[in-house]
Amino acid sequence: MRFEQFSLDRRIVAGVKQAGYTTLTPIQQQAIPVVLEGRDVLGLAQTGTGKTAAFMLPILHRLTQGASRQVRALIIAPTRELAEQIHQASVNLGKNTKVRSVTIYGGVSKGPQLAALRRGVEIVVGCPGRLLDHIDAGSIDLSRVEVLVLDEADRMCDMGFLPDIRRILKTLPAKRQTLFFAATMPRDIRTLADTILNNPVTVQIGTIAPAKTVSHALYPVPDGLKTNLLLAMLERTATGRVLVFTRTKHRARSLALHLKKQGHRVSALQGNMSQNQRQNAINGFRNGKYDILVATDVAARGIDVSEISHVINYHMPNTVDAYTHRIGRTGRAHRTGEAFTLATRGDGLMVRGIERVLGAPIERRRLPDFDYGAFTPESQFPQSRPNQSRLPRSFRNRRSYTGRRRLAPTMKRA
Repeated sequence: MRFEQFSLDRRIVAGVKQAGYTTLTPIQQQAIPVVLEGRDVLGLAQTGTGKTAAFMLPILHRLTQGASRQVRALIIAPTRELAEQIHQASVNLGKNTKVRSVTIYGGVSKGPQLAALRRGVEIVVGCPGRLLDHIDAGSIDLSRVEVLVLDEADRMCDMGFLPDIRRILKTLPAKRQTLFFAATMPRDIRTLADTILNNPVTVQIGTIAPAKTVSHALYPVPDGLKTNLLLAMLERTATGRVLVFTRTKHRARSLALHLKKQGHRVSALQGNMSQNQRQNAINGFRNGKYDILVATDVAARGIDVSEISHVINYHMPNTVDAYTHRIGRTGRAHRTGEAFTLATRGDGLMVRGIERVLGAPIERRRLPDFDYGAFTPESQFPQSRPNQSRLPRSFRNRRSYTGRRRLAPTMKRA
């Protein structure tokens, strides 16, 4: 199925071609016709499935008709990076139309945002905190909003934005189309969806689990040897772009600095950086200036880089859902990817939870020729055995794979 089969404005179809889109993803096939009909949508999909175009194309089609220079579509996102990604999609796909959009988020001057709002825009893509600032100041008029999109609503709940979202909802017209997208559906998010959606069509792509194009491996290691093991892995593994996750902003900054001293092309991405610094880090990672990006969970939301070959969990995430979000950064657009996790003895409970979602044990690996000292990964972090009744038929009665393999050496740059 191709984009031409929808009754989209010809200028938008031209924008799709210029953006290089050719074949529809599953969520686009299912969501676009429903959104064009004006129905509310509950979209459940992993990251990297093409959901931005799934809602942006019908919105642009709608906005080519009717009043202009009024805020008619509001898209709320959890992070500045995701807001910029969505805004850029609206610019690229709607470049042949007169539809204008603006991003609204904190950490930058309000001046350009105010100027754009005064000139008039049809689409506002914003983060909850700065949106409320503009609402309270009376600098934005949302009374004519026809379409509301909540993107990555589960992450907004994790970040404590739920009260802000409820305040924003009170300023919007009751009669509107609402599109609600999430990768996971915790109780608070399910309650919010039930409250704001009107007879929605549910669009679910696969199970809410990491993509099947990603392979997973666990590297048991004492906490004090993590950095040395990471360096050894980077030296011995043939990689493309590598995204390393840490639990804290301080660790992201210090680890990136240490890797840089060892000769790696690396940048950090964490919440204490200015928006310009964060955007420069993402752009440098995307265009190849950096091979490695060390990031926290919150800062990494909105990274849209399809060429990430490896995600490495320097720290185990706090929840199984967070693991799903992290791993969703690789194996995108039908590419393959690898997910490595450096695990300590205290991570056992989380490992078992992740294995239940995956439906299979995670392969344990030991890096050959690495000096683990007295630590023995096999005895201190044994292969777990998930309940066989919960595994897919193909995994039942199968012996756990614990084989080791020597990793390919890194190709050095000329």
